[in-house]
Amino acid sequence: MNPEKFMEDLMKELDVAIKAMSKAKTIEEKVAHSQIVKNLSDALGVFLNLASNMMENDLDDFDENDLAGNH
Repeated sequence: MNPEKFMEDLMKELDVAIKAMSKAKTIEEKVAHSQIVKNLSDALGVFLNLASNMMENDLDDFDENDLAGNH
């Protein structure tokens, strides 16, 4: 799966869940929706941490010669 699409889909689902949580009337509904929001947020956090780690690893592969354009 395309990582950008995956992240966009997660954010859309998170937005839907937050809107549904704001419309919840009972405590039980609010708790259920808050758990969904938490789970989606956790999943998005895992994805963002993975992306961040991958970017850090890519930067670690560069050396000063690469940045200066010398090979």
